[in-house]
Amino acid sequence: MKSAAERFAGHRQALAAKVHAAGVKHGKTLEAIATVPRHAFMDAGLHAQAYEDSALPIGHQQTISKPSVVARMIEILHKPKHQLGKVLEIGTGCGYQAAVLSLLAQEVYSIERIRPLHDMAREKLRPFRIKNLRLIYGDGILGLPQAAPFDAIILAAAGLGIPDALLDQLAIGGRLVAPVAKNEKEQQLVMVERMSSHRYQRTVLDEVFFVPLQSGVV
Repeated sequence: MKSAAERFAGHRQALAAKVHAAGVKHGKTLEAIATVPRHAFMDAGLHAQAYEDSALPIGHQQTISKPSVVARMIEILHKPKHQLGKVLEIGTGCGYQAAVLSLLAQEVYSIERIRPLHDMAREKLRPFRIKNLRLIYGDGILGLPQAAPFDAIILAAAGLGIPDALLDQLAIGGRLVAPVAKNEKEQQLVMVERMSSHRYQRTVLDEVFFVPLQSGVV
């Protein structure tokens, strides 16, 4: 009898192919999508939908992001001919994106403000024994100054702007990618590169839709 990992292996490869077809070209990111078992981060009732390229509910009015969007954002973080060093993720959710990032970066720090989600992510990630991943329960808008600066910062929620604390914690030469709300209905994916201690370059990319970025912990 096949194990769950074996049963879903073909599904993971098919998902990577869908993500590639959606426009993601970065080879190592596609490999990571083909490696991490997405079904392991959601309820059993959603396993049949786990390898569709769609966002799905994980409780607490939050979602596991669409895989092609996860991959696109991670692709943007990569500078040509540079490996990702230290990465900060704002919004752990169920832990799926953190698991993907752990295959691509030297260190990953992931912050979640909703206690039950933080606990769920910890439980779902435990079997993988990922040594380069740290989960933090806290307010992501404040970042993680004690571990800064970060070579890359990724936000899994959309605010009206990018919090100053996160811009301050981005290393010179580093990249931040975040959905930013234009209004109640429209959001854009934005990349910010820190050019010097006081200069940032901002590039607007795709239209996206994410849950709202909120402050405080619950």
